[in-house]
This record gives sequence, structure tokens and C-alpha cells, in this order.
Amino acid sequence: MATGNLTLIQKADLAVADFAAGGLLQPAQAAEFIRLAIKAPVVISQAFVTPMTTPVERRDKMGFTGQVLQPGSEATALGVAERSVPALGFVELTTRLYKAETRMSDEVLEDQIERGAFKQTIMEELSKAVARDMERVALNGDTTSATPLLATQDGWIRRATANIFDAGGATLSKVVLRDTLRALPDEYAEQAGLKYFTNRYAQIAYGDTLADRATALGDAWLTQVGAADPAYSKIPVQRVALFPNTLGGGGDQTVVLLTDPKNLALGIQRQIKIETWRDAPALSTSIIVSIRFALQVIEINAMAKAINVRGR
Repeated sequence: MATGNLTLIQKADLAVADFAAGGLLQPAQAAEFIRLAIKAPVVISQAFVTPMTTPVERRDKMGFTGQVLQPGSEATALGVAERSVPALGFVELTTRLYKAETRMSDEVLEDQIERGAFKQTIMEELSKAVARDMERVALNGDTTSATPLLATQDGWIRRATANIFDAGGATLSKVVLRDTLRALPDEYAEQAGLKYFTNRYAQIAYGDTLADRATALGDAWLTQVGAADPAYSKIPVQRVALFPNTLGGGGDQTVVLLTDPKNLALGIQRQIKIETWRDAPALSTSIIVSIRFALQVIEINAMAKAINVRGR
């Protein structure tokens, strides 16, 4: 091999290997990668994100869900039966391992070196792709799925097993949103952070019902650029690109989740690895990313789900 060509190959390999030290990101880089990974997606960017240092961890939870005040008498302590005890519990997070690999020939590396900016380009683009697939699993994960990625763990939609409203194939409307809200227990129905999440077709259908009204609100939904998400009972109805739209017997249905997004837990194990592997005979270099994350619902009764909503 000519000396000039060998030099080019070595330079390309160094350009990729430069941003991995001993196969591990440095702490500052690891933190940046997590921020990038949770920034773009709709739901996981709002979820309760907690770092994990081991594959299985617990997060304690507590709260007073019932009446705590009792009629008082001067200089008299409350009786045993009148005392309040907080509801204690925990959620368990169990991470699963995920990997991504990009392999590039030396010719690609030579053409795409971007004068030293290649490292940042790969970091940003690979982070976006990892984030997208993290949200895919977070929403649509189902251990009974025939899709290997989705079968790794149950996502938030699958974990929402309480307070179910069956829309019976109806288009998303104020009636569906009302009955979903009614399914939520009273103690959780007034949370300030509540949001409806659904797919874009369902949100458009609901927006069209608002647009049909001959009011300023209807005009704004049709004409304003960058208009805010529509709302029902002051609760935003937010569309999520990766929400399903092929559910049900007809393959045209979706769901609606109603909860405070901080009720959705995403545990990320801090040991994020990014490594390079050189295949000299093939004149190619691989970039390999691995990440461990876990999904859980903190309080199952603090969410409601509408099923069999027309999704497209």
C-alpha cells in the first residue's frame, strides 16, 4: 500500500477514535449525551428522568391520599384511630441494554471528515437517532411484541392498566377527553401538570372540532402559525409522533394517555459507552454506542387511558 494512502487511513481512524478514551465517554461528555438524548422527543423530555448506577434500583414514593384533618379539642391529643399514616411504597427500575452501530468505509470517512467537525456531527446525529428509538420503546414497548426492540420491556402505554375509558372507535372529541378525565380519580384530577398525549391524527381531529366553531378560538386554530396545542378543561392535548395509530381490529386506532408526565419514570444508567472498532481488512471503522435504560410508572392510579380512539 502506498504511504500516502496508509496515512489517509490512519488519519480517518484517528478522527473517529479521538472522541473515545479507553472506550468510555468522559464524565462531561456522558452528561452532554444524556441531555441531547432526552431533548428532542416529546414525552421522555418531560418525564421524570433519574440517573442509575446499578441495573436494578428502587425509588421510594409516599403521600397522604385520604383525609388528615380531624375535629380537635383543646388540650386533647388525637386518638390512635384519628392519626394519619402516609401511603408508602416504591417503584422498581430494571434497565435493559441497547446498542447501536454505525460502520463507515475509509472512503466515507475521508469524504465526510468536515474539517474536524465530524466528531460533533456524529455525536449529534447518533444522539438524535438514539433519542428517537428510546421514545419508541418508552411509548410502544410490549414484552409480547414480535418486534425485538419493542419486546425488551413494557412501555408507558402498556403499563397504563388503571382508569381505562373505551372510546369505541370514536374520533377524538371533547366527549372522549371529558370521559378520560372522568376516569381519573378525584385526588389526581386537579394536578397542575396534567397533559393528554395522543398521536397527531387524533389531535388534528380534535383541533378540527374547535375550528368548526365560529369563534376566535376556531379561527386561531386554523390560521395562527405556531399556535399552542389545543386543550380541554385547561389541560393541553399534545401530539406525539411515535404514538401508535394502527391498533384495534381495523388497524386504525390509537390511545390517549392523561397524566402528569413527571409520573412517567425513565431511569438511565450512567455508564454510557461509545467505542470504535477498526476492521483493517475491510478498510472500515465502526462506531458503537450502548446505553441502559428502564421504564416505569410511578403511580398507576395517577393516570387514565382512553383506548379504541380513531387514530387515522
